[in-house]
Amino acid sequence: MSIKMKELPSSERPYEKLEMYGANKLSNSELLAIIIKTGTKNENSVEIAQKILKLGNDKNDLRFLQDIGMKEYRKIKGIGKVKAIQLIAVGEIAKRMSMPIQNMQIKIETPKDVANLFMQELKSEKREVAKLIILNNKCIVQKIVDVSTGGTNYAVIEPKHILVEAVKMEAAKIILVHNHPSGDPTPSAGDYRATDRIYEAADVMGIELIDHVIIGDNRYESILKKKGEKK
Repeated sequence: MSIKMKELPSSERPYEKLEMYGANKLSNSELLAIIIKTGTKNENSVEIAQKILKLGNDKNDLRFLQDIGMKEYRKIKGIGKVKAIQLIAVGEIAKRMSMPIQNMQIKIETPKDVANLFMQELKSEKREVAKLIILNNKCIVQKIVDVSTGGTNYAVIEPKHILVEAVKMEAAKIILVHNHPSGDPTPSAGDYRATDRIYEAADVMGIELIDHVIIGDNRYESILKKKGEKK
C-alpha cells in the first residue's frame, strides 16, 4: 500500500516543500505531483508522476512532456481527463515560454544569434519545422513566420511559400531556419538545393537571403557558412 501524502512529514510533501525551500529544490516527480494534485487509493501523486516520467527516454529531460497527448496520459491510472488537460496545458505553456519574443528589438548578426532565438523551441521538435525571419536593412527582426511543417525527416520548403510574407512586408533581408529532429544539424543535399532556389528567387525580388540555419539538439549549422568553406 502506498504512503498517503498526509502521512508524510510536511517537509517531504511537494506543496509544503516548495513553500519552504523553493521550486528548484523539488524533483521532477514532485513538480508534476503538484500539477496532478491527488493520487489514487493505491498510489500518491508523486508515484503517479513517476509513471509519467517513464514515458520519456530520460527521466531528467522533461521536453517529452510537450509532445504527450490525451490518450497517452489517460493510459496511466490516476490520470483522468481533467488532469490530462492540465498537464498538456503546462507542456504548451513551457513551449511558448521558450519562443522568442517578437516585439523586442532583436538584431541578427551571426548564425549563433539565430540559434539562440530558436534552439529551445526547435531542438525537441519531432517534425521538421521551417521558419522565416524577416529583417530590415539593419538586420533587426521585423517578423517571424512559420512557413512549413513536415515529417520526421523532411519539410516542404518552396520559394513561393517562403517569400510570400517577405514580399508583402517589402523585406530587405530574410533568414530561413529549420530543424533536424535527428539532432544532427548537418545540411543534406536537399537543404543545399532548397537554399540555392530560395536565394535565387529572393534575389529576383530584391530580397537578400543572408543565411539558412539548421537547428539540431544543442547544435546548429549555417548553410551559407558551409558553402563558403567549400569554395
